[in-house]
Amino acid sequence: MKSLMNIILVVLVGSFLAGCDRDDNSAPVAAVPTNVRLGFFPNLTHAQAVLGVTSGEFAAAVAPGVFTGQQFNAGPSLIEALFAHQIDIGFVGPGPAITAFARSHGQGIRVISGAADNGVVIVARKDSGINTLADLVGKKVATPQHANTQDIAARHYLTAVLKQPNTDNVLPIPNADQAGMMARGDIDAAWAPEPWGSILISTAGAKMIAEEKDLWPSKEFSLTVIVTTPEFLAAHPDVVEKILAVNHNWTVRLNSDPGKYAPQLEQALFTLTGKKLKPGVAAEALARVKFTEDPSPATFQANAQWSYDLGFSKEKQDTSGLIDLSILKKISGASAP
Repeated sequence: MKSLMNIILVVLVGSFLAGCDRDDNSAPVAAVPTNVRLGFFPNLTHAQAVLGVTSGEFAAAVAPGVFTGQQFNAGPSLIEALFAHQIDIGFVGPGPAITAFARSHGQGIRVISGAADNGVVIVARKDSGINTLADLVGKKVATPQHANTQDIAARHYLTAVLKQPNTDNVLPIPNADQAGMMARGDIDAAWAPEPWGSILISTAGAKMIAEEKDLWPSKEFSLTVIVTTPEFLAAHPDVVEKILAVNHNWTVRLNSDPGKYAPQLEQALFTLTGKKLKPGVAAEALARVKFTEDPSPATFQANAQWSYDLGFSKEKQDTSGLIDLSILKKISGASAP
């Protein structure tokens, strides 16, 4: 009996000492997620996501966890999925990220890397009478989704620059539906990310009247960034680092020789959408995109002002707490923005 009591005493003392060694202020270590879910668009401006998903590199990076890629048409629906915990990380535009930041009072979303700049064209139906941006006044202008980044940019330009009294002529229409509608004359123009702008040119006979980058003072703006929730970032920094490492590797490859990867991107988009791009469309569209991990704080400041002016945000947003590049800097080192 005495021997049994000694054993119990040793166990209790060991447990006490182990508890003393633990930092009581430290958060418990979160379990590795069994399913890592990433949202993205089947766009050339999300090329790192498209290639990382279809090549299996994201899946290999997070193994033995199970990787799932989920496609979205535009940013607002992706943000809804992020807030509903249906995805963990997403590729999205600055506009919806700003709206999400405002909606959650700065608590619900963090930008953890950039992915792409530019890559948006304004195209018009060939018999629409639109030859310059000024001709867009009163015309039916398609955007991918209400309150997505192109939608916000189009509404801002029409009201702030062209002085339209309202934006009733801006029609949110899924990218894949715009070519048919333009061919039928149901829309006059589109504010479109690539490759959808080039698809409208090649399949619907549209003509390009401008690139959005030319409307920015620096001729450059952030179009695609990577976001997650603060909770996922804090609980699974290792998973975030693995996802960002794949994005980094594809960013380097695409910058070194974008034309080399045009065929792979064409095949990847066909795999995802079931729609084949016409020869040369991918290469032409890629030339309009700059792949970068810099999320461009200036772009977020501008989008925050536009969102407020257009009523998408009820208050002006201080975006200083939105961007967290701590993990990106570990991956990119001195080259990180």
